[in-house]
Amino acid sequence: MTAPEADAARIARTMVEQRWAACVNVMPGVRSFYRWQGAVQDDREVLLIAKTTTIQLETLRQGVVSLHPYQVPEIVAVPAVAAHAPYMAWVLESISEETA
Repeated sequence: MTAPEADAARIARTMVEQRWAACVNVMPGVRSFYRWQGAVQDDREVLLIAKTTTIQLETLRQGVVSLHPYQVPEIVAVPAVAAHAPYMAWVLESISEETA
């Protein structure tokens, strides 16, 4: 997802604190061109990459929508075709309420 730089850390921290994601990378320096309300926009944003599971995705989506300043936040899920098994075990442990 993308977000204004002023909001990115708050959104990322909340995703991890609420266990919607195990980790969120905040990548500055994104320049987005898009059409909004009939005009082409040119905005500086940051890219947030959240690591979660398919099961947790809808909870993450709802949470981000409630936190995000945009009317229509970009939330796109990219499936992990393959992942390091110990890393995925850590992701599962990190978002599990049972380990809280």
